[in-house]
Amino acid sequence: MEERLKKQMEFLLEVDKAKFIGRQTYLSDGMRKENDAEHSWHLALMAALLAEYSEEKIDLAKTMLMVLVHDLVEIDAGDTYAYDEVGNLSKRERELKAADRIFNILPEDQAKMLRLLWDEFEEQQTPEAKFAHVCDNIQPLMLNHATGGKSWRERGIKKSQVLKRNERTGEGSKTMESYVHEIIDLNVEKGNLKDE
Repeated sequence: MEERLKKQMEFLLEVDKAKFIGRQTYLSDGMRKENDAEHSWHLALMAALLAEYSEEKIDLAKTMLMVLVHDLVEIDAGDTYAYDEVGNLSKRERELKAADRIFNILPEDQAKMLRLLWDEFEEQQTPEAKFAHVCDNIQPLMLNHATGGKSWRERGIKKSQVLKRNERTGEGSKTMESYVHEIIDLNVEKGNLKDE
């Protein structure tokens, strides 16, 4: 087998492990929690369908690829719950180490391309990265809303925590920022989020 193809197939098999990385957000029926692969697929579809709400014109293909690869580092680093203060202290270090290993399975040109895309997502400075973060933050919010705030209620999550997590949403989309506030307010009213 050609060396390039061998590396590509090795990477594709390695990232299949994203299907085994459990997240803290329940699926819309509340029966089980999603995995990283399901999450990333959902974000790619969200990006495609909601791109019209981006504050700036985005390269849609780039944004979709960005959300498809943004959590691959969790194969090594594990999923860190958004509101886990202790876990978030070491998250960056764990994810950088994982990015170095996982992306470098690929041929050099593709490894560099995906690593740059992952770095761009993390830095959240470009229109694509800002909108990718909009999708990444809104997807669990939408699922929590669909399940009656199941994971929020289980962990006693507060309105202020969800607002903090979504504080940069307006940079990527003012429309989606309004959606966030509407969903948060509804869930406070229903008692799914604690209001301090």
